[in-house]
Amino acid sequence: MARLMLGIDQSTQGTKVLLFKSNGQLYRRFSKNHQQLINDQGWVSHDLTEIWQNVLSLVAQAQQLVRANGDEIVGVGITNQRETATAWSKSDGHPLAKAVVWQCARATALCDQLAQSGVGTTVQKRSGMPLSPYFTAAKFDWLLKNEPAVQRARLQGDLCLGTIDSWLIYQLTRGKDFKTEPSNACRTQLLNLETQDWDPELCRIFDVPMASLPAVVDSNALFGSTDFNGQLDQPVPIHGVLGDSQAALFGQHCVNFGDVKATYGTGSSIMMNIGEHPVRSKNGLMTSIAWRLNGATNYVLEGNVNYSGAVVKWLQEDLHLITDAAETGQLAAQANPQDHTYLIPAFSGLGAPYWNDKAQAVVWGMTRTTRKPEFVKAALNSIAFQINDVVRQMQRDVGCQKTTLKVDGGVTKNQYLMQFQADVTAAQLLLPNFEELSAFGAVYVAGLALKLYTETTYQQDVSYQSYQPQMPVDQRQSLLKGWQQAVTIVNRNFA
Repeated sequence: MARLMLGIDQSTQGTKVLLFKSNGQLYRRFSKNHQQLINDQGWVSHDLTEIWQNVLSLVAQAQQLVRANGDEIVGVGITNQRETATAWSKSDGHPLAKAVVWQCARATALCDQLAQSGVGTTVQKRSGMPLSPYFTAAKFDWLLKNEPAVQRARLQGDLCLGTIDSWLIYQLTRGKDFKTEPSNACRTQLLNLETQDWDPELCRIFDVPMASLPAVVDSNALFGSTDFNGQLDQPVPIHGVLGDSQAALFGQHCVNFGDVKATYGTGSSIMMNIGEHPVRSKNGLMTSIAWRLNGATNYVLEGNVNYSGAVVKWLQEDLHLITDAAETGQLAAQANPQDHTYLIPAFSGLGAPYWNDKAQAVVWGMTRTTRKPEFVKAALNSIAFQINDVVRQMQRDVGCQKTTLKVDGGVTKNQYLMQFQADVTAAQLLLPNFEELSAFGAVYVAGLALKLYTETTYQQDVSYQSYQPQMPVDQRQSLLKGWQQAVTIVNRNFA
């Protein structure tokens, strides 16, 4: 009988349920997408009931395989999209509103009002992050001001507010456990970076009732037990939870000061491990918590890009320039190298290090000879340029000039993009042969807590494909100069 760990990766686009062996190897993956609910104002929402039903459906498939082979699921790890705001009834667990997805900027006006009141410095000092509608606190504020069911639940003392991890834990434990952990909690902009608990002043600023927030426990704590509504023969412990980007950092084994990784998802998260003490960025980045394991905290510098993998999806689903993401690399390779078209994909503003939520997308430098290959190349290049902007600011903040960048996420299959990233960042890129880094990171944490894994489990069967920078220095500098000119125009015109 094989002992298996079950990982839930609840991402922006869908749900994945993964089974990992006791040696850390991925055994089987099951996945299902959920709807992206986007209205005519550009608000992005998710249906929490759909997400929960997808989890149960996929676990049923996984358990069918486990039973057929006579194996056993012994523990659960969870990783999730961060910053997404959810609200549900404490008494019966039903959603009170659609989830406000991290990409959604509907709380911009609320943040503008708060900024005018002069609280921006307080928010950044206490949370480690600049005041922005990107984070969950402003989204909670919006739900509390605009959703009648949320307002009623608050008055009746029947309100739960949380990120996706808390929602899943509450459902998995049938309402017995209402918990989160620091890697998710710090991204709400309500957690005090120093005390690592909910900050009364931040909750007051965003008008969020502290009684409606989950308990903050260690990332490898026991979050409760679940049988997935009777799908399993007996309950198993949920013993590891991490936000998706921190989970990828742990899965990439970026445990030393200065280690950097970039996760290419719908958006991108670039993280640098800065050790046991927080470093306050002077260059537009955020200080966040990587994880807290057995009471010991690790911090990171982080920069977030709103649109990376989503740019490729835009090319495919909205512009119909491609029928498959794999085409982009081929088209980019066909493009005229003398074309200097730049795409600034500020469809929901610009994230780090610019923090301009009013910015709008712009195509700059396009000429009559710009064709589909050149446009697709500009879209791919925009991903690499944005990530390079963040890496450079990290290096300035800590004085660390490491020239290795670990990467993960679906878009890393694009060889053109990976080589271009190595070129513009002047860094060696290391791409592991392991695709499910976020799920593995959370399961690895849980498996360590359950003594199923050891510290050497990670080192088994992990190898890297390396991309070395090849672009001449003058060409790189010219490309970066053009990018900065385009970004400056966007920031100047959408201030």
